[in-house]
Amino acid sequence: MKTNHLKKGLGVIVCLLGLLFIVNCSSDDSSNGDTQQSSITVTGNIVSFGEVSVGSSSAPQSVTLRGVSLSSDLTVSVTSNFEISTDDVSYSNQLSISKSEANGSNQTLYVRFSPSLSAIGPVAGTVSIESNSATTRTLNLNGVGLSIAPLITLNTTSINFDDTQVSSNSASSTLFVDGYNLNSAIDITTTEGFLVSLDGTVFSNAVQISSESANSQTTVFVRFSPTAIGSATGTLSVTNAEADDVDVALSGEGLPIVHNYTTFNQEPLAFGTGFSQSAAQTFTLHSDMSNISQIKMFLQIDCPSTGCDDWDRYANVMVKDTDSGDWYEIGRYITPYWVGTELLPRGLEFDVTDFKSLLTGSVELRIYIENWTTKADLISIDFDYIEGTPDYEYYAVAEVMQYNANSLEGVPYGVPHNFDLTRSVSIPSNAESTHLRTVISGWGHATPNDSDGRPCAEWCYRTHDVKINGATVFQHDLGPIGCASNPISNQNPGNWTPDRAGWCPGMVVPVRSNQFGSTMAGSSFSYEYDYEDWVSDLAGGNAFYATSTFVVVKSNTPISKPVVAN
Repeated sequence: MKTNHLKKGLGVIVCLLGLLFIVNCSSDDSSNGDTQQSSITVTGNIVSFGEVSVGSSSAPQSVTLRGVSLSSDLTVSVTSNFEISTDDVSYSNQLSISKSEANGSNQTLYVRFSPSLSAIGPVAGTVSIESNSATTRTLNLNGVGLSIAPLITLNTTSINFDDTQVSSNSASSTLFVDGYNLNSAIDITTTEGFLVSLDGTVFSNAVQISSESANSQTTVFVRFSPTAIGSATGTLSVTNAEADDVDVALSGEGLPIVHNYTTFNQEPLAFGTGFSQSAAQTFTLHSDMSNISQIKMFLQIDCPSTGCDDWDRYANVMVKDTDSGDWYEIGRYITPYWVGTELLPRGLEFDVTDFKSLLTGSVELRIYIENWTTKADLISIDFDYIEGTPDYEYYAVAEVMQYNANSLEGVPYGVPHNFDLTRSVSIPSNAESTHLRTVISGWGHATPNDSDGRPCAEWCYRTHDVKINGATVFQHDLGPIGCASNPISNQNPGNWTPDRAGWCPGMVVPVRSNQFGSTMAGSSFSYEYDYEDWVSDLAGGNAFYATSTFVVVKSNTPISKPVVAN
């Protein structure tokens, strides 16, 4: 029995080994065959077809196709607006190449761009070459469809010009006008305040592109020529008999006409070595005030090679009243530490319109800086007379009081003094507007300090009263004005950032303008400047308030100066 079982087991093993041998032999036969993997090769490339009129076809471009061991036919298809062919005669969106042809020889494939009537502008597409037995090959296509309808295109729909002075011209902006399929001229017109040109030299409200040039790109020049102050809008219209009209929105800001006058030029102010702290000269300024709405004064401080004064100094500009021979303060400022005003393109800016009646024709001006060093501040001043409709045609100004010769000749503060702070003021009968103009700045480190540690009068915050006929009508708050935000921010190592009481180093001392509620025409009133109560202990030096006040009247008929008496 055992022998039979052994024979049966050996027979099974032999059968299994035989089967394994057969399988291995079959695998070896397969690996030694001639079968190759199927593929599609594409030789060459297709570049952009460029611009082609819609409804027509471009010249063809071609590539070469070949199949390798393909077991099924090639199918070639193309997206819309493109066509393909194998003979460059019959074109369609899809074609077939038999596997025998593809495997047997190179096949030329022609491709062309045929934009439909609606395919205006850039068009993209693809050619797909596929067979069930190979990886699909794809070619990218592109072109630009050109309209065959009459058409005008522009490179922009709006132009915003820089601010431009009335009766002047802005810089030109360029506009590109393209015409397509036009048989007649293109007309270009602008509305008031804007001008157009074909050569950038001769401008007018209308130009024409001839029919011979209508279908090419034309450069058009446009500029802003404002006729009035303020915002201006307009339209540039491009028209043609065959094409739809095209418009460009135009806009700009008209600035007033400005008459500029230079007075002092690099005038050195200092003490010692031949310098003086003040200078006075006569200048010829604008003479016709009938259409001047505002006068601005610009003061620039430059430094000599030795550098500017190390300290913040009291300084002002005055104009001589030819009637009385008195000097009127038209602007006060405190110089910056160490540097000039070069960080400001035109220096410090003052509105001096209140003194319009004095700043006309031949004018004598005086400049002053309390500079006690030999390092001179170089002062230059110019004026802008800005055209516009004035609020009133005639101005007149009179001094109420001036205690402003320098920082230490102001009104003593916190101690008894004999300065007269009261006046009687009579206003002309034809006045239509009356206001007071006051400039005030404190100096000194007198004690006792305020609870916040501030001595007077440079640092201590105060509120002063302006009394009219014995009653407080106006108040002047001498508080912080933001010294740390001064654009003249290079005053190091000067102590320029802490807030003073109503002024800052390197800034204009503010004008405090107080408008009466009525015209005050033909009236007389008493005036008193009342400083906030405070008593010095005489232990920290003296305190002073340099103060100037003027009364300004305006009218649309010639007006005389107010009369001021002590």
